[in-house]
Amino acid sequence: MFGLSPAHLILILVVVILVFGTSKLKNIGKDLGGAVKGFKESMKDEDAAKLNQDRTLDGTAQRTEQHDKDKV
Repeated sequence: MFGLSPAHLILILVVVILVFGTSKLKNIGKDLGGAVKGFKESMKDEDAAKLNQDRTLDGTAQRTEQHDKDKV
């Protein structure tokens, strides 16, 4: 990985911990996780909206609604 040995990675980790401290790193990790989760949710919402738009444009949604009504 980029020509770094495990010893180099451990040294970098120790320096980062010394510079930022464990509590700040914990907060950074929590914020980063929240950002990734929000991004995934927005991508899922966008895909669902796109699917609904496509279904509406080709009339599939209308046929599906009619089919659901026929079942009842």
